[in-house]
Amino acid sequence: MTQTLSKILYVEDEDDIRTIAQIALETVGGFTLKSCNGGAQAVNEGAGFAPDLILLDVMMPGMDGPTTLAALREQAALKEVPVIFMTAKVQPSEIAHYRSLGALDVIAKPFDPMTLADQVRAIWSRAHG
Repeated sequence: MTQTLSKILYVEDEDDIRTIAQIALETVGGFTLKSCNGGAQAVNEGAGFAPDLILLDVMMPGMDGPTTLAALREQAALKEVPVIFMTAKVQPSEIAHYRSLGALDVIAKPFDPMTLADQVRAIWSRAHG
């Protein structure tokens, strides 16, 4: 696993949220981003992108975040890639559930676009000390 964070696979079904996060992560944060509009696209295109990190929405039609994560974990290239869930469901029991699925952490929605990249870096730094 790489210790440098530069490439993020971002999965979000809402166009407006995806656009705002993309600007926040690419323009403000300086990351290289592959944006996917849902789980199926992430499963089909994620491994070819070879991300350092996966940012994954929880509530999506079709494949939700946990289902998408399970499908991504079946691919050898993505099996060990760290994941951060992004969701409005941030009760302690919900966060504990996401962590039990292997998430590094959870970023609450709505997020602040100006601090999103810093939040991601802080979570990455805690995990990679």
